[in-house]
Amino acid sequence: MARSNFHRARYLRYTGGPDPLAPPVDLREALDAIGDDVMAGGSPQAAMREYLRRGSENMRGLDELREMVNKRREEILKSRNLNGTFEEIRQLLDDAVLDERKQLARDLDDEARFAEMQIQNLPTSTAQAVQDLANYDWRSPEAKEKYDKIKDLLGRELLDQRFAGMKEALEGATEEDRQRIADMLKDLNELLAAHNRGEDTTEQFGEFMDKHGEFFPENPKNTDELIDSLAARAAAAQQFYNSLSDEQRAELDQLSQQAFGSPDLMNQLAQMDSQLQQARPGMGWGEGQDFEGGQGMGMGEGAGALQDLAELESLSEQLSQQYSGAHLDDVDLDALARQLGADAAVDARTLSELEKALKDQGLLEKGSDGQLRLSPKAMRQLGQSIFKDVAEQLSGRGGDRQTRRSGQAGEPTGSSREWEFGDTEPWDVTRTVSNAVLRTISEDPDKLHAGNGMLRDGVKINVRDVEVGETEARSQAAVALLVDTSFSMWLENRWTPMKRTAMALNHLISTRFRSDELELISFGHYARTLEMSELIGLDGMRQQGTNLHHALLLAQRHFRKHPNAQPVVLIVTDGEPTAHLLPGGEPFFYYPPHPATLGATVRELDNVARMGAQVSIFRLGDDPGLVQFVDQMARRVSGRVVAPDLDGLGAAVVGDYLGGKRRRGRR
Repeated sequence: MARSNFHRARYLRYTGGPDPLAPPVDLREALDAIGDDVMAGGSPQAAMREYLRRGSENMRGLDELREMVNKRREEILKSRNLNGTFEEIRQLLDDAVLDERKQLARDLDDEARFAEMQIQNLPTSTAQAVQDLANYDWRSPEAKEKYDKIKDLLGRELLDQRFAGMKEALEGATEEDRQRIADMLKDLNELLAAHNRGEDTTEQFGEFMDKHGEFFPENPKNTDELIDSLAARAAAAQQFYNSLSDEQRAELDQLSQQAFGSPDLMNQLAQMDSQLQQARPGMGWGEGQDFEGGQGMGMGEGAGALQDLAELESLSEQLSQQYSGAHLDDVDLDALARQLGADAAVDARTLSELEKALKDQGLLEKGSDGQLRLSPKAMRQLGQSIFKDVAEQLSGRGGDRQTRRSGQAGEPTGSSREWEFGDTEPWDVTRTVSNAVLRTISEDPDKLHAGNGMLRDGVKINVRDVEVGETEARSQAAVALLVDTSFSMWLENRWTPMKRTAMALNHLISTRFRSDELELISFGHYARTLEMSELIGLDGMRQQGTNLHHALLLAQRHFRKHPNAQPVVLIVTDGEPTAHLLPGGEPFFYYPPHPATLGATVRELDNVARMGAQVSIFRLGDDPGLVQFVDQMARRVSGRVVAPDLDGLGAAVVGDYLGGKRRRGRR
């Protein structure tokens, strides 16, 4: 039997950049959040920044990412210290001295006794002891090998500070390997010096990389890229030095001279550091950090940790977006992935794409003043989203009302008529089938089975049988939505629900009942008509006054513009009238409500009622004076009073409007 061939597959996380199968950025949630902030009084620019800072349920915002960055920085500082290399050198020195003492104890000559005295009187300073033993004639091969490791370790650590990975790469290095490094440093310093003099180093750089490219796996493309990679590491090495105590710096200065058994390495590195600092002076060469942890780090590892700290500090600033000209494109996604993982970089990239999409898709636009504002497209989408929420509330309260389809062809009257070409009304199924049965029997009575009343061959419906349900066309309505914008509305957190209610009603009328005419009228110290975009951006009013009198005057003007439409007044308020217009047009304010204000308001309410208006008042608050006044006004004009909670205000107003449409249709 032949062996079957099959393909074995492994599935891993995609790491080639943004997920190519990821869904596009969903702007609806962002637009809803931004819209809420704008309606609460914030600017679109500030609202967008706040959303990017806050993030969403499924996406970390800038604040959380920055908190993670700062937490990682604190973890590095609190878990690590810079004693790793010093402790490793001390251990090698102690082991070398112990092995030498054992050998000297076995040797019986006078020189061995003198060597014992020399070993016994070594200084307590590790650096000084290493220096004193530089010319010591070791008797124990094991001891000499361990002492030589100190010099080798110092050289590798110093190189590892400037060239990541050198400590491991040079373990067990030969003299030839050390010479190649010395040659590389010499050529590098010549290249850096030429660059700092302003010379064209293109050719020199190419020759340098051809000769020493193995030491630079990051494969820089020119001298500037080479300097960028070297300067970051060298600055971290200098910060490592700055972070040491005075005693540790003194020890390191002494120990460095023993690196690879020659001071030349330190001199070359010092020259390189100087050249790099001249080329890139703004990289924190004079800074240091306070490490407090118990985990020791070698010099190379410490430089790497300091480089991480510098990168984390830079990321924290980028994520703060608090500096002049800040932009999400400034965030280094590669650095963020290195420090926090790929998921953090994906979140940051999504935030950046979201910011761009809001602008590219025309949801945010610049006004004449140069400030961002919600575009008409954004207003439509925001209204649709708010209306959807309101429709869900209506569905939950009184059954599923599909407002998109209810009564679009008119309200049913209960009667039917024969179908005519072009009719869009629904069929009256019962009458249609009855017509088909009667027609079939009248055309061929023999088709009826004797005794059981069943028709042979069934019934076929003809176009002449079809009847449709009759409907009455809705009457056009002139709707005046009067919204209270007095100081108390803002103070009692009723500002945003009021705006959301207006947006929901505006969306419903502009998309489903386009023959109706909606006028938005705000009333505070005085009243005025508003476009929806003006209402959305309206700041909280700090002027006192509830001028319902003026608002009713503007409502009548709206009704007179549409004499054939049914007037509808929807009033949203949380206070009694405390202001009215004087004959000269100036507003008059007095609290508690002045009899003249109440009288002027009631007169205009009577005028509205004489125009045949349907009046609904949505009372926010339980103040006894407000309750009494609203009830009296409603009874006076045969209107309705609704006292919804803030969350249900939009559903109450929209539901009342739809109910009025049905009532008018029946009439």
